[in-house]
Amino acid sequence: MLKRQNPSTPERSRDLAADGGALSMSHNDSRSLFNLSQLVLSAGQIKPSPALKHSKITYFEVEIVDMQSKKQICLVDKVPPASTLLDVKHKFHKACPQWYPSRVGLQLERNGPFLKDSISIQSLAVSSIITLYFTDLGQQVGWTTFFLTEYTGPLLIYLLFYIRLSTIYDQVEIRKNFRHPVVHLACFCHCLHYIRHLLETLFVHKFSEGHTPLKNMIKGCAFYWGFTSWIAYYINHPRYTPPSFGHKQVSYAALAFLMCEAGNHFINVALAHQTNSGNRTCFPSPTYNPFTWLFLLVSCPNYTYEAGSWISFTVMTQTLPVGIFTFLMVIQMSLWAQKKHKLYLKRFYPEVRRKSAMIPIIF
Repeated sequence: MLKRQNPSTPERSRDLAADGGALSMSHNDSRSLFNLSQLVLSAGQIKPSPALKHSKITYFEVEIVDMQSKKQICLVDKVPPASTLLDVKHKFHKACPQWYPSRVGLQLERNGPFLKDSISIQSLAVSSIITLYFTDLGQQVGWTTFFLTEYTGPLLIYLLFYIRLSTIYDQVEIRKNFRHPVVHLACFCHCLHYIRHLLETLFVHKFSEGHTPLKNMIKGCAFYWGFTSWIAYYINHPRYTPPSFGHKQVSYAALAFLMCEAGNHFINVALAHQTNSGNRTCFPSPTYNPFTWLFLLVSCPNYTYEAGSWISFTVMTQTLPVGIFTFLMVIQMSLWAQKKHKLYLKRFYPEVRRKSAMIPIIF
């Protein structure tokens, strides 16, 4: 039988040494990996790449102080830099429900101008806390409501006098007197004027932001409605006498009135569709439409045409109330025109510097 041979002692020792060396190497590798892990952990967290780094957003605090007492009314916190003043007004309204945004007037300084709703909060900030002074603007109405109310009244009031209600005129005189054609023409022109205003308010004009106090609308309605009642009473009165120069005076004045109304409309359309050159709004320039050629002479041709309409209506009807109303309107519109002309000089100096405000060469 063959006997199983045992490895010799030197060979066995060599094998054990090899096995022991392998175990020793494996143990050393484990210790090295453990030491490397400890080194990484002791060095702290690995910094993220710059692309994944999130920047911190700085919030502002807006302190709203009463204008008169200088006492703090509200502190609006966590206002993002991209917020506008209107956003602050809405948050202020949530904290103080009695002050809705259109009623709130905010100023950066006590005697400074009221800030626009579109202004950025970041542009007002000197530090993280912004102090604004609060003023109650009173009951407010939108500009569209303002003009619709102001112009609807004269339209309806004039028609009430035109149909000659028994509560206004004596019925006996109404039956005796014949209506002159200028009475019907005056009613048509007056209604056309205010219908144009109403349609332009709804579909043409682009009103600026904000509102106007209710008391301003009441004063405007009292002026327009009161004068309309006075004008309509005289023109539609049974004893009304026609103009001195008869048919020619009425015809030429009516033609001038219609031309001024058309010119006023085309000017308002041109103002509503001003062109932009880059970030700058350009001043309206004359086009092929001859009614827009007045832009060559004046900066506010809409007021020129409006004044022309009422002067023509005065000549056509030849009544004192219309003349007084026209005189007051021309004065008021000349003041508005001069105010706008000064603003135009700041914004469009090269285009406006050689023009008058409302009447060529004058003002």
